[in-house]
Amino acid sequence: MPGRRLAACLGFLVLSAVMDACSSSASKATAAPAALLWGDMKPVVSVKELMRDMLDPVADNIFDAVSIVENKKGVVEVGPKTEEDWERIRIGGVTLAEGAYLLKVPRPFAPPGDLNNSTGPNAVELSPDQITAKVRADPVEWNARIEALRNVGLEAMDIVRRKDVKELWDAADNLEQACEGCHRSYWYPGETPDFYGRLDRRLRDVRPRGGSESR
Repeated sequence: MPGRRLAACLGFLVLSAVMDACSSSASKATAAPAALLWGDMKPVVSVKELMRDMLDPVADNIFDAVSIVENKKGVVEVGPKTEEDWERIRIGGVTLAEGAYLLKVPRPFAPPGDLNNSTGPNAVELSPDQITAKVRADPVEWNARIEALRNVGLEAMDIVRRKDVKELWDAADNLEQACEGCHRSYWYPGETPDFYGRLDRRLRDVRPRGGSESR
């Protein structure tokens, strides 16, 4: 009897091991189709084109959501009033929140042949190769800039849910800071106060002098 019990136990252990192996293989087999289903994201356009054709236009849905105008009634604050107005802001927020992560997909920073304004002695923009090198040297900053942009999209979505017109001013300001901070770091870091000072002096030098010569 003891021998039979031992054999039965050994048989049970072997059967369990086989079942576990089959179960593990089945899990791996079912995981593979999921990976094939989603696949890898492949970029279609450069970062410059993605910004120009997708992210910049929808950012205006947030930038233009509130404003101050002067008309016959005086100085008037303009904001969303209809469901259509709020829908436009929501579209902007959703597209920014989702679209910002497309910047995480490796892609060229500009179309072929587009070097930005990176040539010449007074170039203020980085070339695509320089931007790529900067991102590779510090990917943490690049991802932080992306998160900052995404957070504004999430903020706008939350504001739409609560229909809080006053907070749209903060969202627009946060969006301005997120965009300008990224651009000054990666696109035109040469546009410093010193650059604008030199530009102003140059404009003064070429500006026509006041008065006219006597004939």
